[in-house]
Amino acid sequence: MATSDLIQRVWQHKNDLVEGFTRRYGVHTLVWYETHPTMEGAIAREKAIKKWRRAWKIELTEAFNPDWRDLYESIV
Repeated sequence: MATSDLIQRVWQHKNDLVEGFTRRYGVHTLVWYETHPTMEGAIAREKAIKKWRRAWKIELTEAFNPDWRDLYESIV
């Protein structure tokens, strides 16, 4: 999800304050993110990635974070 405050957004997900997939399935690990100069660019990229096949999303994540480490501590 596009956000202007990644640290706050991840914290909210880790603490189940946001309804949806992360709360429902207990997903609390940040394994991938991108930064964009504009919110419009971030939203466009998010919409494009949502249309991707799951395998492509996994390849994107593994190229960025091959060990699937939680990246939250590296951004705070």
